[in-house]
Amino acid sequence: MTEKGGRFAVIGGGFIGSEIAAALAINQKQVTMIFPGKSTGGRVFPRELSEFVSDFYRHKGVELLTGEQVSGLEVRGEELAVQTSSHHEILVDGIVAGIGIEPNVELALAAKLKVENGIVVDEFLRADRSDIFAAGDVAAFYNPALGERIRVEHEDNANTMGRVAGRNMAGQSESYHHLPSFYSDMFELGYEAVGQLDSRLQTFADWKEPNKEGVIYYLRDGRVRGVLLWNVWGQVDAVRALIAEPGPFSSENLKGRLGAKPEPANA
Repeated sequence: MTEKGGRFAVIGGGFIGSEIAAALAINQKQVTMIFPGKSTGGRVFPRELSEFVSDFYRHKGVELLTGEQVSGLEVRGEELAVQTSSHHEILVDGIVAGIGIEPNVELALAAKLKVENGIVVDEFLRADRSDIFAAGDVAAFYNPALGERIRVEHEDNANTMGRVAGRNMAGQSESYHHLPSFYSDMFELGYEAVGQLDSRLQTFADWKEPNKEGVIYYLRDGRVRGVLLWNVWGQVDAVRALIAEPGPFSSENLKGRLGAKPEPANA
């Protein structure tokens, strides 16, 4: 579809939507993003960064239909007509939806397992029946660094948790205390992130170059709950250690704490 089509609608302005829209635009496709928020990544990025990303995408030729929801879809020959909640209509060759998922817990419910935003597992990834294990997007696990039960829909969690579950099913007793990371590339922009990234939290941005390179800390009750490494690399392990620390933290003792690791010296 992407090889033949030239016009695409991307539904969603979060992680998946923004990444797919950038990839399509890089491949010379005409892209329209449709999402209900005011700016790209608005639920995750602080307002200033979110607005910068939106302007960056527009500069790259991506059309943004913000404050919109898809209300209808019609097939017209080889084209698709997408209607929005404000009666806007666009004609495209393909549609990609990146709007999140809900965990499929029907089998778990049928087995009468405990389910709370996913299959509840203990530190060894066992459900409330000791002969049943769960891992990946569907598993809700307690993370000691954050001090709460979470469910994570990212590759690092699925890979790492799957390996631990497999070893425990084979007879090991390995605790899953891993705090997953995730990453994305958006044109020349890229990031790695760990923990809870929620724009409603208190944030502190430690920029080396505003909106181009820096570290954003997400704080609650004096503790770091998440970190966004914006065009900063090689600091994921340091971030995990920081999130596990009790604090208290403020902008004064976070400024300059993390940054890009220096390139190794030539031999």
